[in-house]
Amino acid sequence: MATMQFREALRQALREEMHRDPRVFLMGEEVGEYNGAYKVSEGLLAEFGPKRVIDTPISELGFAGIGVGAAMVGLRPVIEFMTFNFALLAIDQVVNHAAKMLHMSGGQFSVPIVFRGPSGSAGQLAQQHSQSFENWYANVPGLKVVSPSTPRDAKGLLKSAIRDDDPVLVMESELMYGMKGEVPESEDFLIPIGQADIKREGSDVTIVCFGKMVHVALEAAALLEKEGLSAEVIDLRSLRPIDYATIIASVRRTNRMVVVEESWPLGGMAAEVAFMVQRHAFDYLDAPIVRITGADTPMAYAPTLVEAYLPNPRQVIEAAKYVAYQL
Repeated sequence: MATMQFREALRQALREEMHRDPRVFLMGEEVGEYNGAYKVSEGLLAEFGPKRVIDTPISELGFAGIGVGAAMVGLRPVIEFMTFNFALLAIDQVVNHAAKMLHMSGGQFSVPIVFRGPSGSAGQLAQQHSQSFENWYANVPGLKVVSPSTPRDAKGLLKSAIRDDDPVLVMESELMYGMKGEVPESEDFLIPIGQADIKREGSDVTIVCFGKMVHVALEAAALLEKEGLSAEVIDLRSLRPIDYATIIASVRRTNRMVVVEESWPLGGMAAEVAFMVQRHAFDYLDAPIVRITGADTPMAYAPTLVEAYLPNPRQVIEAAKYVAYQL
Protein backbone atom coordinates (compact mmCIF):
# COMPACT_ATOMS: atom_id res chain seq x y z
CA MET A 1 0.00 0.00 0.00
CA ALA A 2 1.10 3.55 -0.68
CA THR A 3 -0.37 6.92 0.22
CA MET A 4 -1.09 8.94 -2.91
CA GLN A 5 -3.34 11.63 -4.27
CA PHE A 6 -6.42 10.84 -6.33
CA ARG A 7 -4.67 12.18 -9.47
CA GLU A 8 -1.61 10.04 -8.72
CA ALA A 9 -3.76 6.93 -8.40
CA LEU A 10 -5.31 7.61 -11.81
CA ARG A 11 -1.84 8.21 -13.25
CA GLN A 12 -0.54 4.97 -11.79
CA ALA A 13 -3.48 3.10 -13.33
CA LEU A 14 -2.80 4.67 -16.72
CA ARG A 15 0.92 3.97 -16.55
CA GLU A 16 0.45 0.34 -15.51
CA GLU A 17 -2.09 -0.35 -18.22
CA MET A 18 0.00 1.38 -20.90
CA HIS A 19 2.97 -0.80 -19.93
CA ARG A 20 0.82 -3.92 -19.81
CA ASP A 21 -0.94 -3.40 -23.14
CA PRO A 22 0.67 -1.54 -26.07
CA ARG A 23 -2.78 -0.94 -27.55
CA VAL A 24 -3.66 1.51 -24.76
CA PHE A 25 -3.12 5.18 -25.56
CA LEU A 26 -4.22 8.51 -24.07
CA MET A 27 -5.72 11.35 -26.09
CA GLY A 28 -7.20 14.71 -25.17
CA GLU A 29 -6.61 18.41 -24.70
CA GLU A 30 -3.31 19.24 -22.93
CA VAL A 31 -2.67 15.65 -21.82
CA GLY A 32 0.88 15.73 -23.21
CA GLU A 33 3.04 18.84 -23.26
CA TYR A 34 1.10 20.46 -20.42
CA ASN A 35 1.07 17.20 -18.38
CA GLY A 36 -2.74 17.28 -18.16
CA ALA A 37 -5.13 20.03 -17.12
CA TYR A 38 -5.23 18.48 -13.63
CA LYS A 39 -1.80 16.81 -13.86
CA VAL A 40 -3.27 13.31 -14.07
CA SER A 41 -1.05 12.52 -17.08
CA GLU A 42 2.09 14.21 -15.72
CA GLY A 43 5.21 12.53 -17.12
CA LEU A 44 3.40 10.14 -19.44
CA LEU A 45 4.41 11.94 -22.64
CA ALA A 46 8.08 11.70 -21.71
CA GLU A 47 7.66 8.04 -20.80
CA PHE A 48 5.55 6.80 -23.71
CA GLY A 49 6.07 9.36 -26.48
CA PRO A 50 3.69 11.36 -28.71
CA LYS A 51 2.19 8.33 -30.47
CA ARG A 52 0.63 7.12 -27.21
CA VAL A 53 0.04 10.42 -25.40
CA ILE A 54 -1.65 12.64 -27.95
CA ASP A 55 -2.48 16.31 -27.56
CA THR A 56 -5.58 17.27 -29.51
CA PRO A 57 -7.17 20.47 -30.77
CA ILE A 58 -10.12 21.87 -28.83
CA SER A 59 -12.55 19.62 -30.66
CA GLU A 60 -14.27 17.11 -28.38
CA LEU A 61 -16.49 15.73 -31.14
CA GLY A 62 -13.44 15.18 -33.35
CA PHE A 63 -11.10 13.39 -30.97
CA ALA A 64 -13.91 11.36 -29.38
CA GLY A 65 -14.78 10.13 -32.87
CA ILE A 66 -11.16 9.27 -33.62
CA GLY A 67 -11.11 7.31 -30.36
CA VAL A 68 -14.24 5.34 -31.29
CA GLY A 69 -12.76 4.47 -34.67
CA ALA A 70 -9.45 3.44 -33.11
CA ALA A 71 -11.27 1.19 -30.64
CA MET A 72 -13.24 -0.44 -33.47
CA VAL A 73 -10.04 -1.55 -35.18
CA GLY A 74 -8.40 -3.01 -32.09
CA LEU A 75 -6.80 -0.23 -30.03
CA ARG A 76 -7.87 0.72 -26.50
CA PRO A 77 -8.09 4.51 -26.28
CA VAL A 78 -8.45 6.54 -23.10
CA ILE A 79 -10.12 9.80 -24.06
CA GLU A 80 -9.77 12.60 -21.53
CA PHE A 81 -12.36 15.36 -21.47
CA MET A 82 -11.09 18.43 -19.66
CA THR A 83 -14.52 18.38 -18.04
CA PHE A 84 -17.63 16.36 -18.81
CA ASN A 85 -19.38 19.68 -19.36
CA PHE A 86 -17.39 19.82 -22.61
CA ALA A 87 -18.30 16.22 -23.42
CA LEU A 88 -21.71 17.55 -24.46
CA LEU A 89 -19.97 18.50 -27.69
CA ALA A 90 -19.05 14.82 -28.20
CA ILE A 91 -22.23 13.20 -26.90
CA ASP A 92 -23.17 11.99 -30.37
CA GLN A 93 -19.97 9.93 -30.55
CA VAL A 94 -20.45 8.57 -27.04
CA VAL A 95 -24.17 7.79 -27.22
CA ASN A 96 -24.82 7.12 -30.91
CA HIS A 97 -21.56 5.42 -31.85
CA ALA A 98 -19.56 4.03 -28.92
CA ALA A 99 -22.65 2.75 -27.10
CA LYS A 100 -24.43 1.29 -30.15
CA MET A 101 -21.68 0.01 -32.43
CA LEU A 102 -21.57 -3.55 -31.07
CA HIS A 103 -25.32 -3.88 -31.59
CA MET A 104 -25.43 -2.10 -34.96
CA SER A 105 -22.61 -4.25 -36.34
CA GLY A 106 -24.21 -7.50 -35.24
CA GLY A 107 -21.38 -8.14 -32.80
CA GLN A 108 -18.61 -7.56 -35.35
CA PHE A 109 -17.18 -4.40 -33.74
CA SER A 110 -16.71 -3.88 -30.03
CA VAL A 111 -15.63 -0.47 -28.75
CA PRO A 112 -13.17 -0.90 -25.85
CA ILE A 113 -12.81 2.81 -25.07
CA VAL A 114 -12.64 4.85 -21.87
CA PHE A 115 -13.95 8.39 -21.62
CA ARG A 116 -12.72 10.04 -18.43
CA GLY A 117 -12.46 13.42 -16.74
CA PRO A 118 -13.98 15.60 -14.01
CA SER A 119 -17.72 15.96 -13.49
CA GLY A 120 -19.89 18.07 -11.23
CA SER A 121 -19.29 21.25 -9.28
CA ALA A 122 -15.78 22.45 -8.57
CA GLY A 123 -16.53 25.71 -6.79
CA GLN A 124 -17.40 29.02 -8.40
CA LEU A 125 -17.50 27.85 -12.02
CA ALA A 126 -21.14 28.81 -12.65
CA GLN A 127 -23.78 27.14 -14.77
CA GLN A 128 -21.92 25.78 -17.79
CA HIS A 129 -19.02 24.19 -15.88
CA SER A 130 -20.70 22.69 -12.81
CA GLN A 131 -23.06 20.04 -14.14
CA SER A 132 -23.32 16.38 -13.15
CA PHE A 133 -24.30 14.19 -16.09
CA GLU A 134 -23.73 10.75 -14.62
CA ASN A 135 -27.43 9.88 -14.85
CA TRP A 136 -27.55 10.96 -18.52
CA TYR A 137 -24.90 8.46 -19.55
CA ALA A 138 -26.10 5.77 -17.15
CA ASN A 139 -29.43 5.89 -18.99
CA VAL A 140 -27.83 4.62 -22.22
CA PRO A 141 -27.69 0.87 -22.99
CA GLY A 142 -24.23 -0.10 -24.20
CA LEU A 143 -22.34 2.23 -21.87
CA LYS A 144 -20.85 1.51 -18.46
CA VAL A 145 -20.46 4.39 -16.00
CA VAL A 146 -18.32 4.56 -12.85
CA SER A 147 -17.66 7.34 -10.34
CA PRO A 148 -14.77 6.76 -7.90
CA SER A 149 -14.77 8.50 -4.53
CA THR A 150 -11.29 7.59 -3.22
CA PRO A 151 -7.79 7.21 -4.66
CA ARG A 152 -8.05 3.44 -4.14
CA ASP A 153 -11.28 3.23 -6.10
CA ALA A 154 -9.91 5.56 -8.76
CA LYS A 155 -7.04 3.20 -9.53
CA GLY A 156 -9.03 -0.01 -9.37
CA LEU A 157 -11.97 1.24 -11.42
CA LEU A 158 -9.87 2.94 -14.11
CA LYS A 159 -7.80 -0.21 -14.62
CA SER A 160 -10.97 -2.28 -14.93
CA ALA A 161 -12.42 0.26 -17.35
CA ILE A 162 -9.36 0.14 -19.61
CA ARG A 163 -9.48 -3.66 -19.71
CA ASP A 164 -13.23 -3.77 -20.39
CA ASP A 165 -14.38 -4.58 -23.92
CA ASP A 166 -17.28 -2.11 -23.69
CA PRO A 167 -17.18 1.71 -23.60
CA VAL A 168 -16.79 2.94 -20.02
CA LEU A 169 -17.15 6.47 -18.67
CA VAL A 170 -14.99 7.23 -15.63
CA MET A 171 -16.52 10.36 -14.11
CA GLU A 172 -14.32 11.91 -11.45
CA SER A 173 -14.50 15.01 -9.26
CA GLU A 174 -12.17 17.92 -9.83
CA LEU A 175 -12.35 18.72 -6.12
CA MET A 176 -10.95 15.30 -5.22
CA TYR A 177 -7.81 15.27 -7.41
CA GLY A 178 -5.70 16.37 -4.44
CA MET A 179 -7.34 13.98 -1.96
CA LYS A 180 -4.94 11.47 -0.38
CA GLY A 181 -5.58 7.85 0.47
CA GLU A 182 -4.08 4.38 0.69
CA VAL A 183 -3.76 2.65 -2.70
CA PRO A 184 -2.60 -0.91 -3.42
CA GLU A 185 0.58 -0.81 -5.52
CA SER A 186 -0.05 -4.18 -7.14
CA GLU A 187 -0.43 -4.04 -10.92
CA ASP A 188 -3.09 -6.73 -10.59
CA PHE A 189 -5.33 -4.59 -8.37
CA LEU A 190 -8.76 -4.24 -9.98
CA ILE A 191 -12.20 -3.23 -8.71
CA PRO A 192 -14.97 -4.98 -10.65
CA ILE A 193 -17.37 -2.66 -12.43
CA GLY A 194 -20.85 -3.15 -10.98
CA GLN A 195 -19.80 -3.68 -7.37
CA ALA A 196 -20.85 -1.17 -4.70
CA ASP A 197 -18.82 -0.63 -1.53
CA ILE A 198 -20.03 -0.22 2.05
CA LYS A 199 -17.88 2.69 3.15
CA ARG A 200 -19.29 2.67 6.67
CA GLU A 201 -21.38 0.01 8.38
CA GLY A 202 -24.51 0.95 10.31
CA SER A 203 -27.79 -0.41 11.61
CA ASP A 204 -30.40 2.38 11.66
CA VAL A 205 -30.47 3.96 8.19
CA THR A 206 -28.88 3.28 4.79
CA ILE A 207 -27.36 6.26 2.97
CA VAL A 208 -26.70 5.61 -0.72
CA CYS A 209 -24.42 7.96 -2.64
CA PHE A 210 -21.53 8.17 -5.12
CA GLY A 211 -18.64 10.42 -6.09
CA LYS A 212 -17.86 13.31 -3.80
CA MET A 213 -21.28 12.96 -2.16
CA VAL A 214 -19.77 9.93 -0.39
CA HIS A 215 -17.72 12.32 1.74
CA VAL A 216 -20.78 14.43 2.51
CA ALA A 217 -22.56 11.27 3.65
CA LEU A 218 -19.59 10.06 5.73
CA GLU A 219 -19.35 13.41 7.51
CA ALA A 220 -23.06 13.27 8.26
CA ALA A 221 -22.80 9.66 9.47
CA ALA A 222 -20.02 10.56 11.91
CA LEU A 223 -22.14 13.36 13.36
CA LEU A 224 -25.23 11.15 13.51
CA GLU A 225 -23.30 8.56 15.50
CA LYS A 226 -22.71 11.15 18.21
CA GLU A 227 -26.48 11.52 18.44
CA GLY A 228 -27.08 7.80 18.68
CA LEU A 229 -28.13 7.10 15.09
CA SER A 230 -26.10 4.48 13.21
CA ALA A 231 -25.88 5.17 9.46
CA GLU A 232 -24.61 2.72 6.84
CA VAL A 233 -22.99 4.50 3.89
CA ILE A 234 -23.04 2.71 0.53
CA ASP A 235 -20.86 4.04 -2.28
CA LEU A 236 -22.42 2.92 -5.56
CA ARG A 237 -19.08 3.35 -7.43
CA SER A 238 -20.75 1.90 -10.53
CA LEU A 239 -23.80 3.69 -11.93
CA ARG A 240 -24.30 1.32 -14.83
CA PRO A 241 -24.50 -1.48 -13.93
CA ILE A 242 -25.80 -0.78 -10.40
CA ASP A 243 -25.24 -3.21 -7.56
CA TYR A 244 -28.86 -3.34 -6.41
CA ALA A 245 -28.22 -6.45 -4.30
CA THR A 246 -25.92 -4.62 -1.88
CA ILE A 247 -28.39 -1.73 -1.49
CA ILE A 248 -31.41 -3.96 -0.94
CA ALA A 249 -29.57 -6.17 1.54
CA SER A 250 -28.63 -3.07 3.53
CA VAL A 251 -32.18 -1.68 3.54
CA ARG A 252 -33.48 -5.03 4.74
CA ARG A 253 -31.21 -4.60 7.77
CA THR A 254 -31.75 -0.90 8.47
CA ASN A 255 -35.35 -0.50 7.22
CA ARG A 256 -34.73 3.08 6.14
CA MET A 257 -32.97 4.79 3.23
CA VAL A 258 -31.68 8.20 2.20
CA VAL A 259 -30.19 8.73 -1.27
CA VAL A 260 -27.75 11.58 -1.94
CA GLU A 261 -26.92 12.82 -5.44
CA GLU A 262 -25.26 16.02 -6.65
CA SER A 263 -27.30 16.36 -9.84
CA TRP A 264 -30.81 17.70 -10.40
CA PRO A 265 -33.78 15.75 -8.99
CA LEU A 266 -35.85 14.92 -12.08
CA GLY A 267 -34.92 11.55 -13.58
CA GLY A 268 -31.78 11.16 -11.48
CA MET A 269 -29.85 8.22 -10.05
CA ALA A 270 -31.58 8.79 -6.70
CA ALA A 271 -34.99 8.28 -8.30
CA GLU A 272 -33.82 5.02 -9.91
CA VAL A 273 -32.38 3.64 -6.68
CA ALA A 274 -35.48 4.65 -4.74
CA PHE A 275 -37.73 2.89 -7.25
CA MET A 276 -35.76 -0.35 -7.15
CA VAL A 277 -35.71 -0.43 -3.35
CA GLN A 278 -39.46 0.10 -3.06
CA ARG A 279 -39.92 -2.55 -5.76
CA HIS A 280 -37.77 -5.19 -4.07
CA ALA A 281 -37.74 -4.23 -0.38
CA PHE A 282 -41.05 -2.47 0.17
CA ASP A 283 -42.08 -4.71 3.06
CA TYR A 284 -38.84 -3.92 4.88
CA LEU A 285 -39.23 -0.13 4.79
CA ASP A 286 -40.35 1.52 8.03
CA ALA A 287 -40.38 5.01 6.53
CA PRO A 288 -40.65 6.68 3.13
CA ILE A 289 -37.38 6.97 1.19
CA VAL A 290 -35.88 10.45 1.16
CA ARG A 291 -33.63 11.74 -1.60
CA ILE A 292 -31.29 14.73 -1.41
CA THR A 293 -30.13 16.30 -4.66
CA GLY A 294 -28.72 19.47 -6.08
CA ALA A 295 -31.18 22.33 -6.42
CA ASP A 296 -33.57 22.17 -9.37
CA THR A 297 -32.03 25.20 -10.99
CA PRO A 298 -28.85 26.10 -12.91
CA MET A 299 -25.79 26.54 -10.69
CA ALA A 300 -25.09 30.14 -9.71
CA TYR A 301 -21.68 31.82 -9.42
CA ALA A 302 -22.07 33.50 -6.02
CA PRO A 303 -20.44 31.36 -3.29
CA THR A 304 -23.47 31.64 -1.02
CA LEU A 305 -25.70 30.30 -3.80
CA VAL A 306 -23.22 27.51 -4.61
CA GLU A 307 -23.43 26.47 -0.97
CA ALA A 308 -27.23 26.58 -1.07
CA TYR A 309 -27.31 24.55 -4.29
CA LEU A 310 -25.21 21.54 -3.26
CA PRO A 311 -26.21 18.75 -0.86
CA ASN A 312 -24.53 19.12 2.51
CA PRO A 313 -24.12 17.08 5.73
CA ARG A 314 -26.84 19.06 7.52
CA GLN A 315 -29.41 17.99 4.92
CA VAL A 316 -28.31 14.36 5.19
CA ILE A 317 -28.55 14.47 8.99
CA GLU A 318 -32.06 15.96 8.83
CA ALA A 319 -33.14 13.34 6.28
CA ALA A 320 -31.75 10.49 8.39
CA LYS A 321 -33.55 11.79 11.47
CA TYR A 322 -36.75 12.19 9.46
CA VAL A 323 -36.80 8.58 8.27
CA ALA A 324 -35.93 7.47 11.81
CA TYR A 325 -38.83 9.58 13.18
CA GLN A 326 -36.49 11.65 15.30
CA LEU A 327 -37.59 15.06 13.99
